[in-house]
Amino acid sequence: QVQLVESGGGSVQAGGSLTLSCAASGYTYSNCMGWFRQAPGKKREGVAAMTTGAGSTYYAGSVKGRFTISQDKAKTTVYLQMNSLKPEDTAMYYCAADSGAKFGWGTFGGGASLCNEPDFNYWGQGTQVTVSS
Repeated sequence: QVQLVESGGGSVQAGGSLTLSCAASGYTYSNCMGWFRQAPGKKREGVAAMTTGAGSTYYAGSVKGRFTISQDKAKTTVYLQMNSLKPEDTAMYYCAADSGAKFGWGTFGGGASLCNEPDFNYWGQGTQVTVSS
């Protein structure tokens, strides 16, 4: 059974930093791992994703230059380093992985990507990030 467990959320003032972690277990391979977020009353949006093989990364325009996605050498933990946080970054953040069944160009975070948002089908329980002004 696939399990994705997030940690690292919390409350921070604007301009601060947080690092989210996602520990993955129960499956053998995913093409992509990613982070999504959903604020109250808003649609879920892709924030950052990376291919687990080559390590290609993709970001939503709203976080580019401020957030960094990475993985450990074992490729079992994915991180999201979030710097220069803004109140509009407040949301529930979810870790996600695809099944590894498909690989090809799609879209993520509003741009072309080898990590296609609809292909993410394993999800963590979420971790809350709150940024105060």
